[in-house]
Amino acid sequence: MELVTNRELMQKAFREGYAVGAFNINNMEFLQAVAGAAGEEKSPAIIAVSEGAIKYAGFDVLVGMVRTIASMTSAPMSLHLDHGKDPAVIRQCIEGGFTSVMIDASDKAFAENVRVTKSVVQAAGARGVSVEAELGRLAGIEDAVSVAERDALLTDPAQAADFVRQTGVDSLAVSIGTSHGAYKFKGESVLAIDRVREIRDMIGIPLVLHGASGVSQATVSKAAQYGAVLGKPAGVPDDSIREAIRFGVAKVNIDTDMRLAFMASVRETLVTKASEFDPRKILGPARDAIRDVVKGKMRLFGSSGRAA
Repeated sequence: MELVTNRELMQKAFREGYAVGAFNINNMEFLQAVAGAAGEEKSPAIIAVSEGAIKYAGFDVLVGMVRTIASMTSAPMSLHLDHGKDPAVIRQCIEGGFTSVMIDASDKAFAENVRVTKSVVQAAGARGVSVEAELGRLAGIEDAVSVAERDALLTDPAQAADFVRQTGVDSLAVSIGTSHGAYKFKGESVLAIDRVREIRDMIGIPLVLHGASGVSQATVSKAAQYGAVLGKPAGVPDDSIREAIRFGVAKVNIDTDMRLAFMASVRETLVTKASEFDPRKILGPARDAIRDVVKGKMRLFGSSGRAA
């Protein structure tokens, strides 16, 4: 089917109390895995592409692949720019076939974040493209952090309401204690779920959770068994994800979990089938491993069976 916007996918999720997964892709295998999972689970899906992925695979190649696979998939999907920072890339996505973009000016002062975000909303709106923005600092919260330090890391509800009012964004990525990558916490995970509820009540639009991979210890162990050096990565527990969704998160970003599954599978194949040099027999099992991860996330987020 035709690609839809994040706005369409997320507003339905926000109303009905589930979340849509945003799954980062870099190549054909990752895309096939996400689309295959969406079809099997009858789940909506957001195909997320970073500026780095565009540089790696090529803009026209990625857009062409996503649109082709979407046309062959019965579940609704969107094509979303993740963490857009380069104005030229954002403009290219708005004009070149993406249905959603994220403007990430969260590293700037509040007034500048508002100014930059508002300009993207205006440009995207003219093309019917939805916009996500970010407010707050994405960094893990540790048990020993002080109240003042904790609050400095988290998205402020009143400021979020002001930001949404001034910019007109469709969704807002908030900081509640998650972080990107496989090493989110030094000890036990600590998320400010209460902050999600406060923000939801003040802004009334779908919220986004970045840095939300669970970092399966079984996958980490498998990767280590076949030579990976990972240390002690830690992710976000499933119960925390469910709670965040219950309080207003309608989009959950997943990247690390897919990468770990891919890497573990490739390592296993190269070790156990040392004479294999057919890339299809190396990448095929890895694609299947990613698909299984995505299907599990769709069930966790409550999006399975919501494609209709």
